[in-house]
Amino acid sequence: MNDQTTPIGTSASVQRFPPPATPIGLSIVVPVYRGAATVGKLVEALSALRPEGGLEVILVNDGSPDNSGDVCQALVGTATIPLTYIEHARNYGEHNAVMTGLRHVRGAYVITMDDDLQNPPEEVLKLYDHARLGRWDVVYTRYAVKQHEGWRNLGSYFANRVADTLLDKPKGLYLSSFRCMSALVVEAVCRYSGPYPYVDGLIMQVTQRIDSIEVRHLPRIEGRSNYNLRRLIRLWLNLATSFSLAPLRLAIIAGAVMAMAGAVGAVLTIIEAILSQDTPSGWASLMVVVLLVGGVQSMILGILGEYVGRTFLSANGKPQGTVRGIARNDILPRDS
Repeated sequence: MNDQTTPIGTSASVQRFPPPATPIGLSIVVPVYRGAATVGKLVEALSALRPEGGLEVILVNDGSPDNSGDVCQALVGTATIPLTYIEHARNYGEHNAVMTGLRHVRGAYVITMDDDLQNPPEEVLKLYDHARLGRWDVVYTRYAVKQHEGWRNLGSYFANRVADTLLDKPKGLYLSSFRCMSALVVEAVCRYSGPYPYVDGLIMQVTQRIDSIEVRHLPRIEGRSNYNLRRLIRLWLNLATSFSLAPLRLAIIAGAVMAMAGAVGAVLTIIEAILSQDTPSGWASLMVVVLLVGGVQSMILGILGEYVGRTFLSANGKPQGTVRGIARNDILPRDS
């Protein structure tokens, strides 16, 4: 271990890790959650790569309930490439784990990828070289055929369409977790310290020099996706409320439309009362209007409450992530 290593089991705050003296061409950040069966195979496959400038791997155990921590700690001692293992004190979410990993990289370019081997490790060089040779700040990947379950593909499609509206991003750009970023972008993204990070939203605030390439996407070889409906909804909320005022503006528009509809209804009611000698009780129409207006008001209050709640938690210092400890081997990077 080098002098900058914090032993696992001790407390450490989330902060920028001082870069070692030896520079590296490519850093790979892998958030680990229920990845005990696959993370070792991933590190083994990455160890065979020879990118320009050398390679390091950063594993971030995001409070995984299985024995991923034991597997990752063992990899620190057996890996043949520079490897850093970071352990979160609890589960904070994928984007929070990525942010922690980004604060400990030393590469000129950084690739983020999942631990499930659905992104073939050999595609790493293709992604890295495209970003490096093309001098792109960020390169995303897109898939000709996605091997996720149908509902997950539908959720990804919906999230990307929402991002088209809410984020300042190139239209049609697919936001994938398998992405490559330059050190410039990583440094800017890491300045965000709020408890609800959305990495792609932060990227769009930094640069528009973005490209994408097509890569293969493989079926899962172990287990099932860690994303469920609740996690996807939480991700959408981070996207919508952390980096855009569009929901608030939508609430204003909805309120204005309902106000105009109410004014028209009031005028029609007055006209009907004047012209008709037998005015109906209007119970059904009254209830429709009350329920409609009440529903819109509840939606507006919910949006406002989400913004206020997140502001409150941010002001109270809710952590983006708490690092229990860090372990790093002392292997020097191997060039291509």
